[in-house]
Amino acid sequence: MTDSSWDRVPIDSQSIDAPLSRAAVFLTLTVAEGRDALQVVAGVLDGLDDLIKTVGFRDLNGRLSCITALGSALWDRFQTGKRPKELRPFTPIEGPTHTAPATPGDLFFHIRAEREDLCFEFERLLMDQLCDSVTLADEVAGFRYFDSRDLLGFVDGTANPTGREIGSSTLVGSEDQEFAGGSYVVVQKYLHQMQPWARLPRNEQEQIIGREIVSNVELPDAASGQKSHKTLATIVDDDGTEHDILRDNMPFGRPGHGEYGTYFIGYSRHLWVTQKMLERMFLGDPPGMHDRLLDFSTAHTGAVFFAPAPRTLSALLQAV
Repeated sequence: MTDSSWDRVPIDSQSIDAPLSRAAVFLTLTVAEGRDALQVVAGVLDGLDDLIKTVGFRDLNGRLSCITALGSALWDRFQTGKRPKELRPFTPIEGPTHTAPATPGDLFFHIRAEREDLCFEFERLLMDQLCDSVTLADEVAGFRYFDSRDLLGFVDGTANPTGREIGSSTLVGSEDQEFAGGSYVVVQKYLHQMQPWARLPRNEQEQIIGREIVSNVELPDAASGQKSHKTLATIVDDDGTEHDILRDNMPFGRPGHGEYGTYFIGYSRHLWVTQKMLERMFLGDPPGMHDRLLDFSTAHTGAVFFAPAPRTLSALLQAV
């Protein structure tokens, strides 16, 4: 899942380190009760590589890819008796001012491509195959906005790991050998209050985010008191080691409905890293001083999944 050459297409499934794309679909589903529904889901997942090829070969430059991830409850339904060490449902975070809710989700698909129609076609065929074995929980179509900016105007994803650091930050290793090569996935859908945000002076927006809006240059960390979003989202352990996650966030919106948002998706080697980041944002550090970005951006969903390595996913499906 790392050290890949993206000159060969289509991109292998479960390729977390695939290049950031111009378009994406974030699809969250719940799986119906009963063994019949589980068998249908297993059969569809087993054929995903072929489906990627079916759609992706229609434009090799479109770089279609798909990452599949399973929630805690669905994983247990496969009855293998084994599960990733940190896999569990999303834990809601109730701060004094803002809340990160937990919402349903058994199955998650992160569909990426350079063309929106490739994402659409792949999702259409996927849903046709899954049919009534699943129910839609959430569906978001994202797009790249200019030079990878969010709808609030700032570049998003600057702190992502690069090169070989991607694998060490996102893929489970020897600490959970049976699930090595997989990744924990946390997703949240945020909706922005654009007009109140736009009324803020530029320097105040920059202090909230922790970067200059035009140059994307980092601002100095606050020595005490209110911390910026950038600082609160940086996780350093007691030994002084910084722990990264890979964000593949994307803007989405429907101006006619007054809907403007960011879909947060974080891939991590350790679930606790993303959990700690969210706790710092919603509870504050120091406690009570939450991320001021949340005053203008509200979390509406929250779910945890595990994206297994291809060999792990194949073994899981054979258990049905």
